[in-house]
Amino acid sequence: MDIISQLQEQVNQIAGLTFNTFGTLQRDAPSARLSQNYPEPPPNPTEDAASFPEQPKQMSVALVKAAKQFDALVAALPLSEGGEEAQLKRIAELQAENDAVGQELQKQLEAAERELKLVQELFGQTTDNCLNLKKPD
Repeated sequence: MDIISQLQEQVNQIAGLTFNTFGTLQRDAPSARLSQNYPEPPPNPTEDAASFPEQPKQMSVALVKAAKQFDALVAALPLSEGGEEAQLKRIAELQAENDAVGQELQKQLEAAERELKLVQELFGQTTDNCLNLKKPD
C-alpha cells in the first residue's frame, strides 16, 4: 500500500476513534445538574459505571497513538527538492510535455480516422464488386 493510501486509512481510523470516543463519553458520562432551578438528574444506568473514569484515558491513549502514527507517515513522505519554485517549474515542464503528447495523439487520431475512411470506401467498393452491383473500373 502506498503512503497516500496509508495516510487515508490513518485519517479514517482517527475519525472512527474520535466518533466512538465522543459517543462513549456522551453515553456513559454521569449526569450533571445545569441549574439550581431544575431537579437533580437521574443517575445514568450504565453497566460499566465503575470503569467510566478509565475509559477517557484509554480512548485518549488510542487517539494519541493514532495521531503519532499519522505524524510518522507524514514524516515519511518524500521531500520536494528546491522548494515551491522548483515544484512550479516541474509542473510547467510536465504540462508542456502533456500538451506535446496530446498534440501527437491528436495527429495520430486524425491519421487513423483518414485511414478508417479509406478502408470503409475500399470495403464498400469490394462488396459492390463482389455482388456485381457495379462493374470494376
